[in-house]
Amino acid sequence: MSFDTAIAGSGIVAASIRGSVAAPIFTAAAKELEAVQKDLDTGNPHVAGFAIPNLTVTLNANVIRQQQTGHNVVAYLPASGSVSGVSKPWVAVGAHYDHLGRGTTGGSLAGKDEVNQIHHGADDNASGTATVLAIADALARQPRKRHLLVAFWSGEELGLLGSAAFVTAPPVALDQLSAYLNFDMVGRVSDNKLTVQATGTSAMWPKLLEQTNVAAGFDLVLQEDPYQPTDVGSFNTASVACLTFFTGAHQEYHKPSDTADKINYEDLDRVGTFAAAIAKRLLDGDQVPQFTKVEQKTETGGRAGLRLFTGTIPDYASDVKGLLLGGVIGGGPAEQAGLAKGDVIVEIAGQSITNIYDYTYALELLRADQPVTVIYLRNGERRETALTPAARR
Repeated sequence: MSFDTAIAGSGIVAASIRGSVAAPIFTAAAKELEAVQKDLDTGNPHVAGFAIPNLTVTLNANVIRQQQTGHNVVAYLPASGSVSGVSKPWVAVGAHYDHLGRGTTGGSLAGKDEVNQIHHGADDNASGTATVLAIADALARQPRKRHLLVAFWSGEELGLLGSAAFVTAPPVALDQLSAYLNFDMVGRVSDNKLTVQATGTSAMWPKLLEQTNVAAGFDLVLQEDPYQPTDVGSFNTASVACLTFFTGAHQEYHKPSDTADKINYEDLDRVGTFAAAIAKRLLDGDQVPQFTKVEQKTETGGRAGLRLFTGTIPDYASDVKGLLLGGVIGGGPAEQAGLAKGDVIVEIAGQSITNIYDYTYALELLRADQPVTVIYLRNGERRETALTPAARR
């Protein structure tokens, strides 16, 4: 019950009941379950609750919390010589090696026909794990001015548990760590595009990436934001200059269909070679990245997208490229902008939208009462409108 909720209890007793238990409750309220569900499914915020008179319900609830132990796997390649006098003599590379198993413990986006199937996690995150191994293998054959720490994190899917445990009780003093490079979903390079996030954590990153990319030849997309839902977040919180490499979301994310046959192996190898070259420069350079704190663009405690009201009702089961609208809330910003059920949003405020994750990310960039351009498809015809998000009350 506590997955995706930061393991925090609300103190509210809750239970999931069968239809046979619900039937007399709805009968006492003179309501029909199907009709109530239909009203709720409209997404209309004005659908109200209702009283259930003359009924007493007794509920006994007992929660037994199950605990398990996960293990990080951490090793290092020692410097080729003495590190005496070397500034911040450690560089770290890492990736999470856990995934969702059969998807029974939360986080799965499997369809009804995929329930309880193995979630292979080829891109998320066998691709990152393999890349870290490849980097270590390449750099083990070369002289090193600094130590290279090689890490594989557990519990990332449960909330960055492994990397958070590492920075809380580090075996290497964090003020001796020059930088941390993270790899999460790097196996699906498309159109030569490679996204590097957290570049705002040091002024040194853009130039270093540009210079190293001369040989690699990627179309780099640099994003300053280090507040990403991956292990780079733990190191940013610990004031370590960091980068995270990412090749984009796709429709197999957190599904059993994230399989090895879909990996772009040639470009995955290029990502490893590119990252190894960056790590090599960090290992041997006289200059180390100086950490810069990036101001979080959203308030602590929630994502901006969850605080903005757009009035859209996404169709989460859709496989279309873009965000298919299952409906719009009456009187909301989306309806006022002329959007309707069946429209497919493909761009918001200049951000390309290919799935629900792109949409959620784009919402973080929006501001209440500031209109943005929305590009959408209606019956295959490309259209444009202006949408003004409202603050969620």
